[in-house]
Amino acid sequence: MQQKKPESLSALDQYRAAFERLKINAPERLPKGTPVTQNNVAKEANKDPSALKKSRFPLFIDEIQRHVFSQVGTKPISARQKTLSIRNKNRSLKERLNDVTKQRDNLASLLTEADMAILELQGKLAELQKTASKSNVVVLPLKSTHDPS
Repeated sequence: MQQKKPESLSALDQYRAAFERLKINAPERLPKGTPVTQNNVAKEANKDPSALKKSRFPLFIDEIQRHVFSQVGTKPISARQKTLSIRNKNRSLKERLNDVTKQRDNLASLLTEADMAILELQGKLAELQKTASKSNVVVLPLKSTHDPS
């Protein structure tokens, strides 16, 4: 078969050639690894994406959409998606760190309150012990009821 120049090919042939190049990951104009989409097929064909319309090429657009739909679960995660995933993971770690910091501060506050209560009670005990020694109450020895004398 004789190879036609791109200028002599019909628009559909140019789109179809671009679609095939994207399917085998051998694009000429777009970087390798570019996903197959309707817009990318138009860009790979060096055409304006708005020119590739379903009203003009309904069967070809259906073919592109079927291919895209069949590739949904198989495409690798993009660099942006990886970055977002790492950012979300780090965000959750930051949230956990903030929660742990709040718990630590709350426990430190409770410990300080407990220390203050202990000091206050020790002061009251010391006052009571001082006043108890100054008391006029005489402690009588206990008599045993069984004592025969």
